[in-house]
Amino acid sequence: MMDTVVFDTLLMAFDTGAVSLPEEGPILVLNAEPGGWLSQLPKERVVCRTSMKPAHDALKAAGYNVLAPDSVEIPQAQLTIVVPPRQRDFARALYARALLAAPEGGVILASLPNTLGGKNAEKVFAEIAGDAGSLTKNKCRAFWAVKRADEMNTELVEDWIAQDTPREIEPSLWSRPGLFSWDRIDPGSELLADSIPEYTKGIGIDIGAGNGFLSREVLNHCDKVERMDLVEADYRALICQEQTMAPFGARCTIKWADALKDLPRATYDFALMNPPFHTGRADNSELGRAFIRAAAATLKPSGTLWLVANRHLPYEGELSACFRGVEMLDDEDGYKIIKAEKPKRQK
Repeated sequence: MMDTVVFDTLLMAFDTGAVSLPEEGPILVLNAEPGGWLSQLPKERVVCRTSMKPAHDALKAAGYNVLAPDSVEIPQAQLTIVVPPRQRDFARALYARALLAAPEGGVILASLPNTLGGKNAEKVFAEIAGDAGSLTKNKCRAFWAVKRADEMNTELVEDWIAQDTPREIEPSLWSRPGLFSWDRIDPGSELLADSIPEYTKGIGIDIGAGNGFLSREVLNHCDKVERMDLVEADYRALICQEQTMAPFGARCTIKWADALKDLPRATYDFALMNPPFHTGRADNSELGRAFIRAAAATLKPSGTLWLVANRHLPYEGELSACFRGVEMLDDEDGYKIIKAEKPKRQK
């Protein structure tokens, strides 16, 4: 998630009069995140779109109009606010889609910290819009453009949107910009896949499944596994999972879900995960620890968790608190592979 100062800088565009808040009509927020900054906008007119299940649920719970994640068309709005994602190609595609969908004279507004490419993002955005304005404050940059069809670089807009298209990064493995390790197999995940024994059996869950690499490897090499359930918070990943997992038919299911809230209790024989440890652009090892607790809760009393993590991440204490048996299987190239068995039932 973005720091508060980023949104404070974005709102300054209105406070200074550099960007006018339209008097009527929807205000579209793309890649929307919940937060106090949204309350500075007229709530009844705000329309949010996000592919992230936790943000989607939080925004709906707060009473905002939230578009379905599979909505193809972006509605027209005189003002579109883009919350830039981390990954470059995904961000460029979002700028391009916002500009393409905006009506003539509509404004597209975004903000980024200078340390994370705010100045370059403004320059890049101007390449497709023809021009861009900006202001800086709090070591952040807010930047915007007015939609002028005769100034828009349509060819570049179409190219940036095309760069966000799901693609086959190796035979039968599909991915797209913005997913974890989107254009290559993550070495830690590959190490984890090689550590799971072929005699593994039952029904498993892949928590934070990404493009489906781990589940694909398990189903390819573990004949006694009845089914893998892939759980992923980013809706954009699901189309990639569908392509990756197509050969396995009924041996897998795919679900858009918040792993910290939506998993069934005491259901699975085993779980796999390479848990996230970032919130936005900052390290957050508590997120990984929360994934461990979620895994323990969704496993059967005899269940097993197979986990890969960067060597420096402090997960051992949480694993010991949640499982009766914890074993380090490998420590290689900056990654650790851990097997945790028999979850303790939390009161």
